[in-house]
Formats: sequence, C-alpha cells, structure tokens
Amino acid sequence: MTNLNPQLRIAPTPSGFLHLGNGVNFLLNWQEARKSPGGKLLLRIDDLDAERKRPEFVEDIFETLDWLGIDWDEGPKSAEDFEKNWSQQHRLSLYFNALQILREQDLLFGCRKSRADLAPFFGKYPPEFRHQNLSLDEPDVAWRIKTPTDFPLPDFVVRRRDGVPAYQIASVCDDVFFKITKIIRGEDLLQSSLAQRFIAEKLGWDDFLKIEILHHPLVKNEVGEKLSKSAGAGSLRAMRMAGESPQVVFDLLEKFI
Repeated sequence: MTNLNPQLRIAPTPSGFLHLGNGVNFLLNWQEARKSPGGKLLLRIDDLDAERKRPEFVEDIFETLDWLGIDWDEGPKSAEDFEKNWSQQHRLSLYFNALQILREQDLLFGCRKSRADLAPFFGKYPPEFRHQNLSLDEPDVAWRIKTPTDFPLPDFVVRRRDGVPAYQIASVCDDVFFKITKIIRGEDLLQSSLAQRFIAEKLGWDDFLKIEILHHPLVKNEVGEKLSKSAGAGSLRAMRMAGESPQVVFDLLEKFI
C-alpha cells in the first residue's frame, strides 16, 4: 500500500566527499517527494561518527544539493545551521532512551571483541561470544543485541565501545522522531533495514514498522565494485570543480526509474 503524503529523507554521512551513488539516491528521494501530493523531504545528516566527520565533508553535502538543484522542506539550510540546530548530538537523549528500553528487556550483552577477532567469522557473530561476562557499565565495552538464529546481521552493535549509540539505533530513532513514512535506500542497506525493523519490533514502535522501505541497485565503478566515500570514489566535488554539468547524474538516474 502506498503511503499518502509521504515523508521522505536523505541522510548522508559527512565521512567523505559524496559520489555518484549518493547523487542518484538523493534524486530518487527528491523526485518521489516532489511528484507525490503532500510529499515532503527531510535533510538529515548522520554525524555520530565524530572521528570521520570533517567540516569540508559537511559543506560538500550542501554544495552537492545546490549543484543538483535539490530543495528540501525540513532540516538544516547551512553547515552552521546544521551544527547549531540539527546535528545528531542534539538528539542523543532519544538514542540513549531507546537503548535503555532494550537493556531493561535483557536484550543486550557486552562485547570487547575487535574487528580482528571477528574477521575469521566473515560477518557471522559466533553465539559463544555472547558469554564474555562483561557488565554493560564497564568501559570500552560495545553493546550488542541478541538476534534470532540465522538473522542476516547477527548480534549487531547498538552502542559502540566508545559509548556512542550505533548507526542502527540512531537511524530508527530519527526516522520515528521526524515522522518518516517512506525510505528509498541502496540495496547495500538491506541488512540494515532488517536490523532496524528488528529494533523497532523490540521497542514496540509501530510507526517505524509501517514505513515503506524500497531498495535500489547500486551505482558501481568500472570494475563492478560499490562506490565508497572513504575511498574517494568518483566524487561529485571533483566533477563540480571540473565544471561538469549535473546532467550526468540525471542521465544515470534514468537507469533506476
């Protein structure tokens, strides 16, 4: 069933310069909002990862949207407005409240395993690692949520070892807070969608479970690999600086409609 008056969002992370895939996703969400009576678009910048966030990456988001001719109905209008009023740092209480609800249901456990410890398991978190006998209140302990057997993203992290709420919990909280009704995201986030629905089910948040979530194919490089901001893949900034027209992004968009 299609949502009436859809509320969509674009949610870039300021962890690198945006690439063609980001541009296509922005246009898909923008066009969906603009073609739908009552449709609205939110700009949400996901900046919880302070280590990778840089001012030039935040500025790049606004410059890219301006270059593409994308407007939005809610959210920051500038980098300064973003830091002052819209950063995820202003919504930390929402994320911690959700984590507390999960904790009270005994759904969480502590983990100190590093990426190197987990690498041999190729993304399959071993059930025996649930029994590290760590207090959730100890320092340098990640919080993981217990998932069913064979869940696509097993026992995923909801709070990082540095105490910062993880992407999955923050995204659910923000989508509910901003009353999002439709999400269009890349197919690389299919597991994240399932993880976020799992969180919403445990929190009893029906508003999130009613969100229509669509996944589109990814824009890939010449060797068929997913584009990555952190790898500096085909940045839109480089295109702008070279004086290229945004028409190349609109032309690429035609393949996804």
